[in-house]
Formats: sequence, C-alpha cells, structure tokens
Amino acid sequence: MIVTMTPNPSIDHTVEIAALRRGEVSRARRAHVDPGGKGVNVSRALAAHGRKTAAVLFAGGAEGRRLTELLDAQGVAVHEVAVAGDTRTNITLAEPDGTVTKLNLPGPGCTAAETGALLDAALAACGEGTAWLAGCGSLPPGAATDSYARLVARARAVGVRAAVDSSGPALARCLAAGPDLVKPNRDELAECAGLPVPTLGAVVEAAGALRARGARAVLASLGPDGAVLVDEHGALHGEAPVAAARSSVGAGDALLAGFLAAGGEGSAALAVALAWAAAATGLPGSRMPAPADVRRIDVTIHPAVDADRVLEEGR
Repeated sequence: MIVTMTPNPSIDHTVEIAALRRGEVSRARRAHVDPGGKGVNVSRALAAHGRKTAAVLFAGGAEGRRLTELLDAQGVAVHEVAVAGDTRTNITLAEPDGTVTKLNLPGPGCTAAETGALLDAALAACGEGTAWLAGCGSLPPGAATDSYARLVARARAVGVRAAVDSSGPALARCLAAGPDLVKPNRDELAECAGLPVPTLGAVVEAAGALRARGARAVLASLGPDGAVLVDEHGALHGEAPVAAARSSVGAGDALLAGFLAAGGEGSAALAVALAWAAAATGLPGSRMPAPADVRRIDVTIHPAVDADRVLEEGR
C-alpha cells in the first residue's frame, strides 16, 4: 500500500492546439479532463498498474466532487478532507512538438485546523502494510510551510517511509525531519541546494547538499537527461529515450510512482521509474501510463561518472 497526500489537487483541462500564438484565436484539436495534483497523479499511476493506493486530499465545492468522481472511476481510493472554496482548475495547452504551456491556479485557502485534519487523515490512511507515505505538490494558501516536515516526522514515528515531492520552503523545511526520499526536478533541486546545476556532476553535488541537511535519498528528475538517484550507496544516472514526446505534464509524478512501486531504492527501482516516466511523456495531457504503455527495454542505468556532461537547457 502506498498512500499519497495532495494538499492542492486540481481538475486538469488539457487542450491540444496546432500552435500557441499570443493574442490570436486558437482552435482546439481535442480536449480532455483529468484529476490533477502531484500526489493524485502518483496514485493514478499506481492504480493503473494494479497497485494498492489511497489518495488523501483537500476537496471543496463542485470541482472537489468532480475530482473524487474521476478518481473513483480510475480505481483510486479517495480520503477527502473538506476545505472551504472550490478545488482549483488548471489549464494545459499542448502543441504537437511537445511544447506545453500550463496555467495553474493558486487553489482555495485553508486554515491551520484544516491542515491538521489533512495530516491526521494521511496518517489514518496508513494501515497495516503501508510501505510509503508521499506528500506531493504545492501547498495551498494558508498552509504552513512546515506541513511536509510534520508529515515526515509523523510517518517515521509509526514506521512508515516518507517521500516528499515539493518545492520552495515546503521542500527545504522538510529536510530536517529526515525524509526517506525527496524528488525535486532540476530547478527545485538548484533552488533548494542554493547551487547552479548545469552539469550532471552539479546535480550529484546539489543532491549531496540535500542529503547533508537530512534527506536519506534524492531522486532528481532531469527531463530529457533522465534522472539521478543519490543515496548512501552513491550516485546513479539513468535514461529512457522517448520517441515522440507529447506532454511532460505528470512525467515526474510517474517517475516517483514507479520508483515507489518498485521498492523505493536502488538501480532496479530507478529503471522502473524511468520506464514509467518515459511512457507518461508519450501520452497526452496528464494521462498516467498503464502497463501496456511501458517499455523497460530502452532504459539504461549506470554510475553518474560523467560529471562534465552538460544538461539540456530550459528543462
């Protein structure tokens, strides 16, 4: 069982267009709606692969009800915590060459009492046999920046491994609580470490800085450059080529889902993670991959020894 907590979930509207031209009318080729939010996506990917998962989240208004209905239809067990205001809606504009433009709303505000109720619900969802509790995504207005730190501390106190995928102060403050895993992307890693990450070696150095501050392992997603895992055993770099990228939305969430599903440590888990992420990149919008979408044969894993390798710009 893997439990996810998403404080700021969303309804994601993806619109596929020929090209985005500011100030002009664009006609949609197609559109679809998905449940959204990092933890929600992790649970969706797990459920698509037949893994037992529960999604704990804030839900408010008509959009909150719609979010729950969409997740129910995908086989995700939902634990709702009511919040005043409507669950947010995000808009993604996807172009044929893989360019994605996202418009993310801030989400409804929450109180300290509501945040406490969300944390309580996340711990309550961790029944016997729960392997991981993952706190994912941005915090809504009003949530304290130590929310994930508190989640990690409480998970570890009951013997459940804790993962965090967030950014800014929420990520920085959770480190001292000793999360078993953090999953920043390149920009989030650079910001949290206070270091530029132009090369593979710089990624390893920045991940080491996060480990020095308390994280037990760091899984850094690097877009077309794959991912780097840094833990007590050293640093691994893995890649999985994508023949035709359609959307990078949710690829990092699929990466985390695959890593946790495969045990959450080592090269074998990294290989599964990259295969799931590559499959997500080949799907439209924020669709999560199912087993039929995944190809593990193309994944390569090796020690992160090419320190001078320059990472692709803008990712």
